[in-house]
Amino acid sequence: MTVTIWHNPNCATSRKVLGLIRASGIEPKIVDYVKSPPSVAAIKAALKAMGMGPRGLLRRRGTPYDELGLGDETLTDATLIEAMHAHPILIERPVVQSPKGTRLCRPPERVQDLL
Repeated sequence: MTVTIWHNPNCATSRKVLGLIRASGIEPKIVDYVKSPPSVAAIKAALKAMGMGPRGLLRRRGTPYDELGLGDETLTDATLIEAMHAHPILIERPVVQSPKGTRLCRPPERVQDLL
């Protein structure tokens, strides 16, 4: 089974999810999305697969969310996705993709349904 994780090694939750994936016997494809930002198309595809709008994937804490004015409810989805691509730290983590689906794995135990 191919499993991909959008991972931030500085995030305890992301590290825990990676550990759970490995404990299940799977070595995932690890995408350090802060160093290698997903494309706009990849972000859109992940959102569609999760049935989520971009606001659901935006991270506020420790990001430029406020300084970029992303709380403005008049901003379009396209604008929010462009901001996530330009500033990948804005993407909440970890996002895990497997043949069983795509999910934002917060809390970490949510990954179990994908393995």
